[in-house]
Amino acid sequence: MSRLFIALLLAATAHSADPVSANRIRANTKFLSSDLLEGRGVGTRGDKLTTEYLATQLALAGAKPAGDNGTFFQKVPLIGVTTEPSASLSAVSAEQTIQFRWLQDFIGASHRQGNLTEFQAEAVFVGHGIVAPEQGWDDYKGTDVRGKIVVLFTNEPQSGDPALFGGRALTYYGRWTYKYEEALRQGALGAIIIHTDATAGYGWEVVRNSWAREDPQVELKPGQTALGFAGWLTRQAGERLVGLARLKIDELLALSDSRDFRPIALGVRIKGRIPAKIRPVETRNVAALIPGSDPALRDQAVLFSAHWDHLGIGEPVDGDAIYNGAVDNATGCAIVLELARAWASLPEKPRRSALFLFVTAEESGLRGSEYYSKHPLVAPGNTAVALNFDAFRPFGRTRDIVVSGAERTTLWPAVQEAAARMNFEIKPDPRPEQGLYYRSDHFSFARVGIPAFSVSLGSEYLGKPAGYGEQLFREFNTKSYHQPSDEFDENWDFSGLEAVARFGFLLGINAANEPSLPAWNEGDEFQKAREAK
Repeated sequence: MSRLFIALLLAATAHSADPVSANRIRANTKFLSSDLLEGRGVGTRGDKLTTEYLATQLALAGAKPAGDNGTFFQKVPLIGVTTEPSASLSAVSAEQTIQFRWLQDFIGASHRQGNLTEFQAEAVFVGHGIVAPEQGWDDYKGTDVRGKIVVLFTNEPQSGDPALFGGRALTYYGRWTYKYEEALRQGALGAIIIHTDATAGYGWEVVRNSWAREDPQVELKPGQTALGFAGWLTRQAGERLVGLARLKIDELLALSDSRDFRPIALGVRIKGRIPAKIRPVETRNVAALIPGSDPALRDQAVLFSAHWDHLGIGEPVDGDAIYNGAVDNATGCAIVLELARAWASLPEKPRRSALFLFVTAEESGLRGSEYYSKHPLVAPGNTAVALNFDAFRPFGRTRDIVVSGAERTTLWPAVQEAAARMNFEIKPDPRPEQGLYYRSDHFSFARVGIPAFSVSLGSEYLGKPAGYGEQLFREFNTKSYHQPSDEFDENWDFSGLEAVARFGFLLGINAANEPSLPAWNEGDEFQKAREAK
């Protein structure tokens, strides 16, 4: 099908069959964020109810099962680690011992899945904990941290150099997941991140609510090592820790911004007792396929994804313990369900197939999408593009859209064309310092070479004054992000979600009909992975 034909098809169906409906997106968002699903916690009753519902909706849409053994489900084996509230952590110097309180001062878990409960080790401050040879940056500088606890900040050095670590835009080096991965590569026993609102991009309550629950981890293989402790300290607790070495947080932040920074032995031993409940976790991705029309291309696919999980039942806030995750990410799931229904209703299918994937355990570090990337249902080299939908605030239609990462692919002209047809103005990521590209499931797909990015609404709401969208974002980020208050609101306006679904629909169809598979641009960090596939 030509793009002209697709445009005519969309114009016709927009006035008749209603291929994408705000009301259906609303209905699915409402159900997926209801108390009945208990916050969609991984490995819980809510997990089973959510994934069964998604599979049923996909079957009703006419999509085919694409999971294990002819089902809609791809099993994702994980180990659930729940740190006990009796966990203790302290810092011991020659003159003083400081006790840290669970939840109020520290949070964390062992990654050794029951093989380490207690530890005591020397603490070494390692700045931002980054080793980036291509940037000429090494925060470890050959310091032997084997068997020690590294203490560090998340985020990246704030050098002011636009050529360093992407300038204002956060790269993967700034993510907390990278910090723990690098600490393990360096042989550390554990890693503790000192939280600040500025370096994390969110408050302590987000860290606490995200970590004060079961941590679904990838099961360790025989002989595989892992961090004995991966944790966080509040800024106030961090001040007390580094104060034992007569240092201050602001002083260490300034030192960490220099390429000449060298690790600092704090003269402190970190002592921890981290008892945990360990259990196998039964969870799953949900996957469905709509075959393409071209026998030569139907083994290739466009991938649409959203994560179905949220935080489940956790610490009560104002008496509410259910973290419903209406915005994050019932909305994204509802959009992808609507895309599957709309794609199945096309009288003539695009040349390539379409894969609709709902992944588990995103909130635990992209576990479900990472598993899929290692056990793909369509080979990465045969996947044209991965379009991810994550966390939409249903406050109306915007004139702008954000597709950060799309400009790094050869699909960029098609993205621009689809945006123009939908009367969207493409805007850059408004908060590049938060590293959103490395915080959502499309990153797992990009790491194995698939051109991948998330589609997000912008902040310029039609009929609203300047700054309205930014105010809504700040309010949500402060009051509702990873809070029980992220609940469905009957007054929400889903017109923006309908528009973004139509954009994703058009872009997906165009990608499915491209003569050749899209790729990463020359020199991009994911280009080699694409070429290897």
